[in-house]
Amino acid sequence: MAKGLTYADAGVDIDAGNAMVEKIKPLARATRRRGADAQIGGFGGLFDLKAAGFKDPILVAATDGVGSKLKLAVASGLHATIGIDLVAMCVNDLVVQGAEPLFFLDYYATGKLDPEIGASIVAGIAQGCIEAGAALIGGETAEMPGLYADADYDLAGFAVGAVERGKLLPKDIAAGDIVLGLRSSGLHSNGFSLVRRIVAENGLKFSDAAPFAPQQTLAQALLTPTRIYVRALLALLNASSAVKGLVHITGGGFPDNLPRVLPQGLGVRVDLSAIPAPPVFAWLAGFVDESEMLRTFNCGIGMALIAAPAKVAALEADLRAVGEAPILLGEIVGKPGVAYSGRLAL
Repeated sequence: MAKGLTYADAGVDIDAGNAMVEKIKPLARATRRRGADAQIGGFGGLFDLKAAGFKDPILVAATDGVGSKLKLAVASGLHATIGIDLVAMCVNDLVVQGAEPLFFLDYYATGKLDPEIGASIVAGIAQGCIEAGAALIGGETAEMPGLYADADYDLAGFAVGAVERGKLLPKDIAAGDIVLGLRSSGLHSNGFSLVRRIVAENGLKFSDAAPFAPQQTLAQALLTPTRIYVRALLALLNASSAVKGLVHITGGGFPDNLPRVLPQGLGVRVDLSAIPAPPVFAWLAGFVDESEMLRTFNCGIGMALIAAPAKVAALEADLRAVGEAPILLGEIVGKPGVAYSGRLAL
């Protein structure tokens, strides 16, 4: 073997990595908040809890990815919003425990680094951080030829939030409490392996008009980013103590997520007919049984709130004041599990 081989000869371009870092520095700076100046490039990111105004905080951490929704971004070349999904999947898991997202870090791995694509992805991450009020304080970019095909990439996110000790959720949930739902923007970031199977078996292309949204391509419609509920919910939690519990309806749908906040011995009854499902779910329901829909997709509800019956009217008014349109989804019952009434209005 001849001497003089370089890392670039092995498929890793250090210069491309450095160019990407320079492109994303201003994106990270745009996410600055109290407690973090959002400078990147050091060996670790810093956050000052005292400067952020916390007195007796409990830290809450979450990590997640985007799953095979990434395959749509790669196939279509539409990378601008996939970073929003990454942030959303993490920070929505923080706020359900009453926590304010403080900072975020990302991990971006690819077979061949394209600084323009990488910067587009991180721009979406920065936008998600701004929406959530979190600082993007660091991350990692890895170019790994042989592990990923050239155009393929993977994303992982890591978020940390804080909540004052006495405000941690859930709390005091009891039978008879009411469950409200907040609308999703669509599929969010779950169930895409099944979605891609349906697309393939119907001979569709991602460049085709979406069957459920003909003004968009199928890729554009399916890549609608996950809603970030943080600002609305934090405003609600700061204004009222009515909320007993919050549930992020993510992978596993209603049956896996609603019971996660319930005390032992309690369950929930959900009125499916109350859910105004976005058109994408009506399309999917043509290929998937309702029971499978309910445990795979959010079916139109991305977040659920639990409150005592006497507090619900005021809570609904507060939600409308912050731009939400709450749905009376169901109630807590004295039998474990998730029971349904009605049918999905698809």
